[in-house]
Amino acid sequence: MQTMKLRAALACLVMLFANTACNRSTQLRIAVVPKGQTHIFWQSIHAGAVMAGNEMGAKILWNGPATENDLSSQIGIVDDFISQHVDGIALAPADGQSLVPVVEHADAEHIPLSIFDSGIQSDKYVSYVSTDNYKGGVMAAQRMALILPGGGKIGVIATAPGGVSTMERERGFKETIEKNSPNLKIVAFQYGMSDRAKSLAVAEDILTANPDIKALFCSNESGSIGAVQGAKSHNLAGKVKIVGFDSSPTLTEDVQAGNIDSLVVQNPFHMGYMVVKTLVDKIHGQTPEKRIDTGATLVTADNLKDPAVQDLLNPPIQKYLK
Repeated sequence: MQTMKLRAALACLVMLFANTACNRSTQLRIAVVPKGQTHIFWQSIHAGAVMAGNEMGAKILWNGPATENDLSSQIGIVDDFISQHVDGIALAPADGQSLVPVVEHADAEHIPLSIFDSGIQSDKYVSYVSTDNYKGGVMAAQRMALILPGGGKIGVIATAPGGVSTMERERGFKETIEKNSPNLKIVAFQYGMSDRAKSLAVAEDILTANPDIKALFCSNESGSIGAVQGAKSHNLAGKVKIVGFDSSPTLTEDVQAGNIDSLVVQNPFHMGYMVVKTLVDKIHGQTPEKRIDTGATLVTADNLKDPAVQDLLNPPIQKYLK
C-alpha cells in the first residue's frame, strides 16, 4: 500500500513538472532593450512592444540603461538576456559599432535579434525597424528653409557621437542645407549628450556666442527641450526659430504657444509593436522584411489638432504600462 501511494505521488509530481515545462514553452519570451528609459519616446516603444506581446502570446522582458550614454550597461543587459536564452531580442543600439559583438553573439547562439530605432554595423539581425532618419533630417532642413527665406545663421544641438539614428538625422539636415539653401549657414554644432541639462547649457552657449543667430535644429527630444528652455532664458522664445525632433507634452505645448516652430515626430509606439512582430514572425518560420520604415511626420501649429497627429502625439502608454 505504501509503495502504491509513493508511486502515485511520484506520478503526480512528474505530471506537475511536465505541465509547468509545457506552460513555459508555450509563451515566448521577447527581450526588448532600449538605449535608455527616461524619455517618453522609450516609454512609447515599451507600450507598443507590450501591445504586440499581448496580441501574439509573448512575454515582454523590458530592460535598458538608465541613460543613453551607458554603453557598458546596455552590452551587459543584452549579454544577460543571451545567457537566459530568451526566444528573441529587440535592441536599440546606443552605438553602431560598440554593440556589434553582442549582436553577433546572439546570432551565434541562434537567438533571433531585431534592431530598432538606430542602426548597427553588422547584418546579423532579422529586421531593422526605425524611422528613415536621414529623410527626417531632410524634412527638418526643408522646413528650416521655408521659415527662413531670407537666410541666416543656424545652430545645431546634436545628440551624441556614435548613435546612428541621430547622426543620420544630423547628416540629412546638414547636407540638405548645404545643397539647397546656400543663404543658410550652420555656425555652431554641439552635442547635448541626450541630456536635458547638458542640452540647455549647449543652447545657452550657442545663443550667447551668436547673438544674431536665426534658428536652432535639435536631433532628439532632450535637445529640443534644452533648446526651447535656452531660448526662453534669453528672452528669445518665438524669435529664434526651433525645429526639433521627437515629442513630449511640454514640447507639444511649446509648438502650440509658438515657442517651437515644428517637430519631426516619429511613431515609437508602432516601432515597438513592429519590432516584436518581426521576432515572433521569425520564430514562427516567416521571413520579415529586412528594413521596415515606421515613418515620420512634421508637426506644426497648423496641423497640431489633426486627429492623425493627435493619435501620434498621444499613444496609449498608460493602457499598456500600468
